[in-house]
Order: sequence, then C-alpha cells, then structure tokens
Amino acid sequence: MDESEFQAYEDEIQALEEEIRLLTEEYEDIRQESTFFSDEEILKSMYAFFHLKSFQGETKGQESLSDLKAQLESLETDCSFLMEFTGFHFTSHSKKTVEKTRNRMVQKHRLSGKCHSMPFQLEFQLLEMQDNEKVSAVVSDLSIMMESREDTNVSKFVSRTEERGDLLTFFRSLSTYAEWYEHRRCTFLHFK
Repeated sequence: MDESEFQAYEDEIQALEEEIRLLTEEYEDIRQESTFFSDEEILKSMYAFFHLKSFQGETKGQESLSDLKAQLESLETDCSFLMEFTGFHFTSHSKKTVEKTRNRMVQKHRLSGKCHSMPFQLEFQLLEMQDNEKVSAVVSDLSIMMESREDTNVSKFVSRTEERGDLLTFFRSLSTYAEWYEHRRCTFLHFK
C-alpha cells in the first residue's frame, strides 16, 4: 500500500470519527431532554445509545455513512411513533445553559406543542447535579400556558403542577385529558 492510499484511508477514518463525535453530542443533547419521557422510553433510548457506543468500539471508526443514516432513520421512526402514540407533537424547543460547573448544570427550557388538539407552552429551569456516577435532576420555575378552557379543574390542575414542578404528571394527565376532550368534542359535533 503506498502512502497516498494510506493517507486517503486515514482521512476517511478521521471524517467518520468526527461524524460519530457530532452524533454522540447530538444524542447527549437529546438525552438531557429525556425528562419528558417515561422510564420505558428512557431505557429504550439508553439501549440504543449503548448499542451504538459498543458498535463504535468494535468497528473503531470503520462504520459506513449509510449505516449511520439507517440508524438515524430508525431513531426518527421511533420518535414519530412515540409522537403518534402519545398524541404529543412538539413544535419548538429551546434551551439555554444558565450555569455550568464540574458537577452542576442549570438550563432554562422553553417548549411548545400540541397534545391532540390542545396547544400548550412550558417554561422551566432544570438543575442537574452529578454525584460520582449518579445524576439527579430537579425542575423549578415551571410555568404552563394553555388555552383558557371553561373547565376550572384544568386551571386548578395546572396551578398545582406548577407549584410541584411535576412535569411527568403534567404530560400524563394532559395526554389523557386531551384525548377524552377530543372524543367529547367530536361527539357533540356529531349531534349538532
């Protein structure tokens, strides 16, 4: 093998390693947003990540671009399925790192979307602290904006959720409520 062929292979390996690094960073950003998903969804994502990491270790940069594209398409399909299954369609998400130290990070998140036909917006701060191998996250300054509904129970629920900072309960309850709200709306339209 002459020097030019060797250099071409080295360049390709470096390009693939850079692409893997970028995808890993993108995955880490998505993983940080995983507080929005159930434990089962988090475990599924972790399995995909660790499978990708072990696969990267075995191939040591020899993975082809088409394999990476196939994995990305598979993850996009899974995400699409989850959105269809839960009824949540997120239209925008932004995060800003407010504070970052060695074992503490504070990020401000803004999230908007629809659950079935009900639009919502959330703003909150997420404090992540790392102790050895353990990472804990705390939600604070939660603000929920929803279209005003006649139902006072919804506004009471939103107020309680904001006080507690319980995002998981909010998403689970909103999913159920919005699904049945849509059923009621369609039923009333049918009788008009």
